Amino acid sequence: MTGPRVAVVTGAARGIGAATVRRLAREGWAVVAVDRCEDDPEVPYPLAAPEQLRALGREFPLVRTVKADVRDPAALRAAVQVAERELGGLDAAVAAAAVMLGGGPVWEQTDAQWRTLLEVDVLGVAHLARAAVPALLRRPQPRTGRFVALASAAAHRGLWGLGAYCAAKHAVVGLVRGLARDLRDTGVNALAVSPGSTRTDMLRATADLYELPEVDKLAEQQLTGRPLEPEEVAAVVAWACSADSFAVTGSVLHADGGFTA
Repeated sequence: MTGPRVAVVTGAARGIGAATVRRLAREGWAVVAVDRCEDDPEVPYPLAAPEQLRALGREFPLVRTVKADVRDPAALRAAVQVAERELGGLDAAVAAAAVMLGGGPVWEQTDAQWRTLLEVDVLGVAHLARAAVPALLRRPQPRTGRFVALASAAAHRGLWGLGAYCAAKHAVVGLVRGLARDLRDTGVNALAVSPGSTRTDMLRATADLYELPEVDKLAEQQLTGRPLEPEEVAAVVAWACSADSFAVTGSVLHADGGFTA
């Protein structure tokens, strides 16, 4: 294989997604950065802005930006086509797009909350897998393709007021484990990264949901004693995308500051 390794990253305009794009680009990857870049009426906090996505394209010559919603399978197929046509192929796909909704017990979470969480946080990952895995398998043997999904510490613990979000993130882990089995003996791995409280806009929205003035309160159960920075989680995601992660297919990397220790 000649040329840089190529990745597609969803949820790329800010937070862990943007930090992952930057980390990969600095390590020499070419990246297709994908984000909705539009607020959602069902999500009570602002989502990424188009300028945040455009900034990545200006910062790195080998980053292509695509405005697309992960709920749209055709849009994700088109993003993968950008990777193959313009950048030469696909070596990793990172499903980082997600939203957080909640604020009460499971029986009070609305149909709209359940629908949005499942469509974005679970089906969005599945749509990326359906678009990206065939491209990963089009690479010649021996392959080192990687499918990496961002789960959450919420995939391993129950959290008050976030029952539907916990269910969605548990589903992401199950999806990754099943995908890893489907990819057996192909050279392509599937794994999940579960961040803890990370200093992002989503964490600020979570603090608002709990009526906390400071996001640091959400990290009190982490052994780090503070929220993680997006770049700290992105370092784990970038390693997961590398050929060095061969041994951890079907696994979850707990980048949670020790929350689940």
